[in-house]
Amino acid sequence: MAQQAYMTETENGGPGPGRRGARFRRLLGRLVAGWRGDPRIWRRGIIVAALAVLLALVMLLHARIPNAIGNTGSLTETFLPWLGLFVPVLLLLALVRRSATALIALLVPAVVWLNVFGGLLTDKTGGGGDLTVATHNVNADNPDPSATARDVAASGADVVALEELRASAVPVYAKALASTYPYHSVQGTVGLWSKYRIGGVKPVDIKLGWTRAMRATVTTPYGPIAVYVAHLPSVRVKVEAGFTARQRDKSADALGEAIADEKLHRKILLGDLNGTMNDRALKAVTSQMRSTQGAAGSGFGFSWPATFPMARIDQIMVQGIEPMTSWTLPRTASDHLPVAARVRLDTAS
Repeated sequence: MAQQAYMTETENGGPGPGRRGARFRRLLGRLVAGWRGDPRIWRRGIIVAALAVLLALVMLLHARIPNAIGNTGSLTETFLPWLGLFVPVLLLLALVRRSATALIALLVPAVVWLNVFGGLLTDKTGGGGDLTVATHNVNADNPDPSATARDVAASGADVVALEELRASAVPVYAKALASTYPYHSVQGTVGLWSKYRIGGVKPVDIKLGWTRAMRATVTTPYGPIAVYVAHLPSVRVKVEAGFTARQRDKSADALGEAIADEKLHRKILLGDLNGTMNDRALKAVTSQMRSTQGAAGSGFGFSWPATFPMARIDQIMVQGIEPMTSWTLPRTASDHLPVAARVRLDTAS
């Protein structure tokens, strides 16, 4: 009886599945009918269509946007993936305007975005590897440096780089990491901890007047590798000055020169570069090294800010070394997320 009552209620207009499906079909039919036979669907939405084409041009020709005024080009490139969010917004406007022209134009930025960033959406992580590395801007005002150090060590990394080290907190980090990493060196505000012997340690001059970059030789079971740790100057977005990054750009050039002059063939760069791989201002570094996230990661790997990551400014980059997998570690007490990668040093195999 209960089943018969349910079927009767549905057939008489009740809230059953059949009723909901019929309602959706009618709604869709009205939408299509509203477009069919309306010659204005090609004339409406010209502004929306123009915005769609402009959006595609910005993503496609971002390298041509000048930096002369407020470093507009670098600012655009820092948040370039997020421009894709304008596509659904314009899609909604095109539907509201009932514009076939705008809908067709929207295919252009959608295809461009997928062409530029679609490869990052696929999972390129793999297995194997000889060495795991991690880097973390721990934040000078970190309220719990000991816990942060333990969290990074829990990643299983063989080599760990830390940036923005406050002098008073260095002993705390050293104590927390001592049992896992018998070798370490701190130069200025950056440090390197390793399970393998460290030698050839020296600060790297990135034109700041104080030390925020270092270089060391880590002797692994597969031979020596040059490891660079760097924290490039911060950038700011100001109404009156735009994207202020002149000192960061100058330091990036100096870091790129130091890496280019490195005698060892196998190199790893760990650190907070305060810029993304898309930012042309970092080309002195990015033009000669590979991002582990881009080569062997899954997704964008955003690392900052930790509360809602919008950009990957914490980088692991390699030369003469094969990235196998790259990932972002869980949040610590810092305003950055730590990032890690596993690489293959024996590239001859």
